[in-house]
Amino acid sequence: MTVKHRAAVCGKPIGHSLSPVVHAAGFAAAGLLDWSYTAFECAESELPALVAGLGPEWAGLSLTMPLKEAGLALAQEASAVAVATGAANTLVRRDDGTWFADNTDVPGMVRVLRDAGLPDRPHVTVLGGGGTARAAVAAAAQLGAAQVTLVTRRPEARAELAPVAAAFGVALTGAKWPDAAEHCTADAVISTVPKGAADTLAPRIAWKPSTVLFDAIYDPWPTPLAAAAAAQGVPVVSGLDLLLAQALGQFEQFTGVVPAPERAMREALAAAASVR
Repeated sequence: MTVKHRAAVCGKPIGHSLSPVVHAAGFAAAGLLDWSYTAFECAESELPALVAGLGPEWAGLSLTMPLKEAGLALAQEASAVAVATGAANTLVRRDDGTWFADNTDVPGMVRVLRDAGLPDRPHVTVLGGGGTARAAVAAAAQLGAAQVTLVTRRPEARAELAPVAAAFGVALTGAKWPDAAEHCTADAVISTVPKGAADTLAPRIAWKPSTVLFDAIYDPWPTPLAAAAAAQGVPVVSGLDLLLAQALGQFEQFTGVVPAPERAMREALAAAASVR
């Protein structure tokens, strides 16, 4: 069948992405046989030209690192959450050819934490101060948190995230990385640091069973941090859980199919991850 509608994930590097598997499964389950989803390796400086060259058959783009700020900058319109976080992981093409930016990471993170049993108005600790930490602070606010403890290796990271916290009405308390373990007694610990960065924390944390750990990494899995938490009875959410949750929101915006075929997308993701 001729492809009439297209979408893709963009980032650099991009070869590891499982987004094509997830979205393709969704298209098949929804009977969207004339849709395709591919991947583009794209640096930040290359994104404007890539987007400008897309024809009317393009419904949208999923954006991963390092494109989330650039994607927001080139959109003609953006959701409130994308503006407040200063990052967009989703670009949706409107009928008039303009682009709308959104951030489905935030509602995705809210969903997976709630599904793991996190109560309303939690005390939240975020490990790391990069792009994913922005979504974590926003998600904490939407979960009702009044305060977030931000544990970073870079002292300036707290200042960088202060506008996000202010936009969502959350108080931000900074903490130094050597003291990270003592701040992991919160209701939710959200680790947004790169692969390996939190490994040395694993044997140092005395986990409370009521804590929920969200570790944004999914390859390799489990991380030492996630394995140690699970061994102490702590509910653990992975980057794969977020990958699916944020993809559901993207799928619905790209296609107009609501709700997205979650079961098919989840099964495809699990199958692909199991053979990596």
